[in-house]
Formats: sequence, structure tokens, C-alpha cells
Amino acid sequence: MKYIIVGAVAGGASTAARLRRLDEHAEIIIFEKGEYISYANCGLPYYIGDVIKDRNKLFVQTAASFNQRFNIDVRITTEVTAIDPLKKTVTARKQATGEVYEETYDKLILSPGAEPLRPPLPGINLEGIFTLRNVNDTDYIKNYIQQKQVKKVLVIGAGFIGLEMAENFHDLGLGVTLIEMGNQILAPVDFPVAAMVQQHIRSKGVNLRLSTAVTGFTKNGESLEVSLNNGETLIADMVLLSIGVRPDTRLAVAAGLKIGNARGIWVNDYLQTSDPDIYAVGDAIEFENPITGQSLITYLAGPANKQGRICANNVVLGNVHKYKGAINTAIVKVFDMTVATAGTAAKHLKAANINHIVSTTHSGSHAAYYPDAKQMTIQIAFSPDDGRLLSAQVAGYDGVDKRIDILSSFITQHQTIDELISFEHAYAPPYSSAKDPVNMAGFVAENILLKRLRIFYWNELTNIKSTDILLDVRRKDEYDAGKIEQAINVPVDELRSRLDEIPKDKNIFIYCEAGLRGYLAQRILVQSGFKNVSNLSGGYQLWRACTAETGQPVN
Repeated sequence: MKYIIVGAVAGGASTAARLRRLDEHAEIIIFEKGEYISYANCGLPYYIGDVIKDRNKLFVQTAASFNQRFNIDVRITTEVTAIDPLKKTVTARKQATGEVYEETYDKLILSPGAEPLRPPLPGINLEGIFTLRNVNDTDYIKNYIQQKQVKKVLVIGAGFIGLEMAENFHDLGLGVTLIEMGNQILAPVDFPVAAMVQQHIRSKGVNLRLSTAVTGFTKNGESLEVSLNNGETLIADMVLLSIGVRPDTRLAVAAGLKIGNARGIWVNDYLQTSDPDIYAVGDAIEFENPITGQSLITYLAGPANKQGRICANNVVLGNVHKYKGAINTAIVKVFDMTVATAGTAAKHLKAANINHIVSTTHSGSHAAYYPDAKQMTIQIAFSPDDGRLLSAQVAGYDGVDKRIDILSSFITQHQTIDELISFEHAYAPPYSSAKDPVNMAGFVAENILLKRLRIFYWNELTNIKSTDILLDVRRKDEYDAGKIEQAINVPVDELRSRLDEIPKDKNIFIYCEAGLRGYLAQRILVQSGFKNVSNLSGGYQLWRACTAETGQPVN
């Protein structure tokens, strides 16, 4: 058998190595249009920021080492320009010499990846404007910073790469402006979680501009003038475009392969394209999302590597291994904070008309009495019908990775709130509490499902009428330090002795700092004859972050 693979980074290299392990005698050829294979593209921002100092550590394999270990013919700087499915050939061009030739195949695997978006803005091709997708981009950026003695950099796009680059530029001592056309960073997460991270970014001195679009670039000496849609002009020494990517489907389209609704290469459950002898993996394919049922493209290295293994199994063994899709579990370091997501954000569940409930909890990363416990926020969305977990987002300073991996596993396995409650974790004070933050999220969600807890959200405070009661149950010193307008203060520890101060015929909306004391107050009131009592999900601290980010006044 003769296998040809187009693209040699995550998905392609993973497929090739697995093919060899399954078939020692097959002829395997990898074509890669770039100079490098199997490199750690997720590590590129950290090499630019000098966190990773040795450039060689970015390379998992070289063409020579890959050939030596796996006996695979790796042809770098060679671009596949056409596929003929009828003849079962690919046309390749050596970039160094311009030589064009054909290779036959028995099975073909496409792993062309994605290409960065570069919109046709005036001046977009000026010197000093970069995208970051591969090792060559990384070298250009790093050399430019040093040679031009860059002091101010403007990052356009506040997705995962944009945030990582903003942090790494900042850590190099550069002045950083981060521009995002949307009203929040990190489109895959919901606004309340993004708002907390945005506050942290601003505290680091990064000039974060949301709901702002770039309209063009001009050169002024060594500087770049960046025009914005509000008429403002910013000055920078360098610009990094990080506004997204799109699947590279050019070969597939030209070969007549089916393109899906999300404009990626269509594949079936076995990662097989519309041509039975051509398979595809990685950033260029689309697949049905397990939660929404909608076709989506996943631009993540983890799924691409897993797809490579599954694809190789199916190519060699004959469609024996189904790919179940990805729930887009992702994590990013943002200065001292970490934010992570898994599943489908509440805003996207709403857009897909999927009924859900959102709950936000705050917990310590480990036992409060053990030094250096840090607060962690967990937002989950779940079905009101059967309690199935649909999404999770975690933001904090320690232990975020551990919790998102647990929650991601529950989502993937279609588990319910019951599993969060009964989840048995390894506990010792340096690592967790007897009731882990995952358990706590489950306890609160169970109370909501059983209607022991009625919640309202930070953006629903405007619906509270003047005849309603807004009750702050924190201590008086907390109330005096900052409160929601029109709230009256009755600390939870005094509530039982002051019930006569609260009218029973009013709607009562309670809040505390994080939500727990509000729940305790609600239980006291409900069992004392009060009928319409709701507690603010996420508490005052979540409301404060959200309103600060929306420009609303905070007392």
C-alpha cells in the first residue's frame, strides 16, 4: 500500500506515525509546503516572549529524525498543488527548484490546516504587520522586535493567540494595545467569565479596546498609524493580526470533494471524505458538534492529534474506529490568571434554541486554611430537563486546568449534575477541599433543579421594580465598601432576628459577595413564609466585574 499525507504538523504527523506503527511495509510519503514538520505551534508565542529560550525545543521531530525513526519519506518545502481522484495522483511542486511531478496513491490523507485571516484593509501588507501561524512567522516577529527596537505593539484580535501574544509582548517590556471587534475577549466563553478576565488584563496595564475595528494602516517613518472605526488613530511600531483563521480547503475544492455547511472539508464518522480513498483530519475538516448537532470546525491541536490516530486506524484496518467529535475544550494563560472552557457556551446554546440553566459559583482552589488558596469561578450550563451538563467555564489563578478537564470529561460522557455531586476527588489541603469546586458547582445546580434555589442574573437587575426589595446580606463593612444601588443591608447572621423589617408581600432579590450567604438567607426567608425570593448567581463580585466592563456605574 502507498499512503500520501498532505500536511505534516499536528494531524498529518500523528497520522503518519500511526500508519507506520500499523503497517511496517507500506510506502508512506508526507508533503509539507513549509520548512518544518511536527513542531509545537502552540508554543510559538512563548518562544517570542523568551519563556521558551531554546528554539530547538519547538520541534518534536525534524524531517530527518522522522524519516530515521519511522521510515517515512518526508518532503518539506514541497507543495501539493492538485489532486486527481480518478487517476489517484497528486501533483507536487518543489519550491526550491520549481520542479513539478506526480505521485500515485492508494489512500490519501489531507491535513492542510488553516490559514490566518488577512482582510483587504488599506495598508495591510506594510512592513511591520504580521500574522503568527508557523515557525517562519515566529522568526520574523522575533527578529523584527530586536532589529527595529520595538517599543509599542498593537495586537488585533483577543482570541487565544491574541491574548497569549499580548501577555508575551508585555513581558518583553513592550507597551501593548489589544483591539477586539467584539464586545468581549474570547468568543467561545460567555460575557461574565470574559469580564473577570478583562478586568485582570486592564490591571496589568494593557490598553484593551473592545467593540473596536481597524479600518486601515499607513506608514509614518518607522511607525505604523492604525486607523479605527471611531475615527481615532493609534501609533505602533509593530502590529500582530490575530483575527482568526479559516480552513485551507483549496485542494479539496479543486478536487471536487464535498465541502460542508461550515465551509470545511466534509468527513463522515470515519474521517473519510466524499471520495472513499481520501481521508482528512485537523483544522480543515468540519464535524457535527456533540451538543448542538451543528457542523463546526475545531482549531485545536488536541482533537487534530486524536483524529490522526483514528484516521490511520481506519485507513489501514478499514473504517473500524468512529470519531465522536470535539466539545472544544480549551485553556489559556492570561498573565497570572487562567481561563478555560469546554462544551457550548450559554450564548451559543441560546442561539441554537437549546433549553438550559446557567449557574456560577466561586470556590477556593484548595482548603482556605492552607496557604495561598486562590479563588476560582466556575460557570456551568445544564439541561433543566435531565440535568445533563452542556458547558463549563473556569477562571482563576490555580487549579483551573484540573477542574476543566474533569468537567470536560463529564460533558463528553453526557453526564448530569448528579455526577458532579458524587465526583470523588483526591483530597489533601494543598490540592483541594473536602468538597471540591466541582462538587460545589454540582450542589448549587442540584438546588436549582430541585427548586430549592431560585436565581437571577447580573443583567436582570434592571428588571427589578421600585416596589421590589433588593437585599444585601453581607456584613455592614462590606456593604459600606461597595453595594448595588437601592439595596438595603441586613447581614445574614442578623436575618432571623430582623425578619419583621422585610415585607412578606414583596418580591425579594438577595445578593452577597459570592452567592453562598445569599442562598442561606433565601432558605431562611422561604422557610419563614416569604414566597418570592431569588438569589443573585455569582454574587456581587460577578455583578461588579460585568457592570464595570459594560460601563455601568458601580457604587
